[in-house]
Amino acid sequence: MYGVNVRPNPEEPPPVLPAPGTLLVDTSRADRVGEFRGVAGLYWSLRPMGGGIEWEVEPRHVRPALPIEQLRARTARANARSRGEVL
Repeated sequence: MYGVNVRPNPEEPPPVLPAPGTLLVDTSRADRVGEFRGVAGLYWSLRPMGGGIEWEVEPRHVRPALPIEQLRARTARANARSRGEVL
C-alpha cells in the first residue's frame, strides 16, 4: 500500500530515532560506521564521517557505535581533512 508506514513485524516498537550526526554502525555492511542523517521512508540515511556518498539501511541493522569505533571514525575524518579531501 502506497503511503502506509509498514514495519516488518508490527508487534515490534518503532526504533527510536537518533539525533542527526550520531555515529551508528551498519551491521549489514561489515560494521561500516556512519553519521545518522535522517529518515528516507522505511530506511535510515547514513553518511561516512570522512565524507562520501550517503547510503540507506534498515533500522534493524543499525546499532550505536562503540567508543573505539567512534574514535576510529573521527581519526579517519581528521586524516581526510589533513589531506584536503573534506572540509
